[in-house]
Amino acid sequence: MQALTRTIKLRWNEVFRPVNSCRKRYRILKGSAGSGKSFNVAQDYIKKLSDERYRGANLLVVRKVDESNRDSTFAELQSAIYRMFGELADKVWRINMNPLSMECRLTGNRIIFRGMKDAAQREKVKSITFKTGKLTWIWCEEATELMPEDVDILDDRLRGVLDNPNLYYQITMTFNPVSATHWLKARYFDKEDPDVFTHHSTFRDNRFIDAEYHRRMERRRIEDPEGYRIYGLGEWGETGGLILTNWVAKEFSTAPEHFDAMALGQDFGFNHPNAILLLGWKDGNVYICDELYLREHDTNEIIPKAAEKFDRRLLMYCDAAEPDRIRTWQQAGWRAVRADKGPGSVKAQIDWLKGRKIFVHPQCVNTIRELQTWKWQKDKDSGAWLDEPVKLGDDAMSALRYGTESWRHGANFSW
Repeated sequence: MQALTRTIKLRWNEVFRPVNSCRKRYRILKGSAGSGKSFNVAQDYIKKLSDERYRGANLLVVRKVDESNRDSTFAELQSAIYRMFGELADKVWRINMNPLSMECRLTGNRIIFRGMKDAAQREKVKSITFKTGKLTWIWCEEATELMPEDVDILDDRLRGVLDNPNLYYQITMTFNPVSATHWLKARYFDKEDPDVFTHHSTFRDNRFIDAEYHRRMERRRIEDPEGYRIYGLGEWGETGGLILTNWVAKEFSTAPEHFDAMALGQDFGFNHPNAILLLGWKDGNVYICDELYLREHDTNEIIPKAAEKFDRRLLMYCDAAEPDRIRTWQQAGWRAVRADKGPGSVKAQIDWLKGRKIFVHPQCVNTIRELQTWKWQKDKDSGAWLDEPVKLGDDAMSALRYGTESWRHGANFSW
């Protein structure tokens, strides 16, 4: 290890220096997109887990939906390994793709990945053990996706006497803030707690961000000031102007027999997400059962992924502005049809949704995030809210509007 340390050169952002030295139980990192939070946390963990001084430490990495880890936290940690050790990476770390896991060959310290989207996954977290050492560190990426009870279960896993005096128990959370009503704010930011360390960063603190990204954020500042407050400045979103407040995230059975009818809604996208929602209808209420939320995928890539999640016999209401894509879905055997998109249709769809109860399964993390931030536009001069939604970050909301078409018109069927 001594020979290796002489060759390792790491790049760090100065703003995270107090983060990396913090040993408090709760290390809460709030910030804008592109601030380098996840990059820093991943590199910090790999550095420590590769260090003999931290022998006996093990890391659990959590996303609400387990599958999200592969392209986010796992990729960040793997990148940190290769960035740190270069051609020696495979000699220092053993990386497994199925199931996702990592083990440092020098220290025996391990990293495992889990989800918390349902009771079964939460039970698996309760039974985690390691062949050497203890579970000492937990990293919750996109922590706003988690429920308070998810974090309580994780917190209970950090217990017992640690033999190595260099080790300590710690939960790290990284996230872009959403609504100021989010439970994370009340629990960790609104009151003093000696066990809690909070940190704020923005893309302007990241010296490795490119000029094009800065220009992109500047465009967002002009086009979507409220979105910029969250994703550009890393501030909590305002509570005023939210379009839908009549929803709750809760677990429920998504089996077809539990609903009077089911349907699919799809909003097409490529550079912005392509969103498909599986919706249920029961006793006059709307249930958002599942989602497929993909960026930079063309239709031929999305169709097989949709077939793994959804029943193609369901009516699928799609954005009427994309008839060629609708035709492609039809040719693939789906019951894709155009949704109403006439004058005043958006306001009518929103008014109808506001008159129902909306239940969202916790696994629909992107839909929940959009519900928390979907707002009316604000008049720049008067500051009054307008009857026109902000046209950014509303892909799942468009799919929701489209997918409820038959129920808005009084139909009550799935097939």
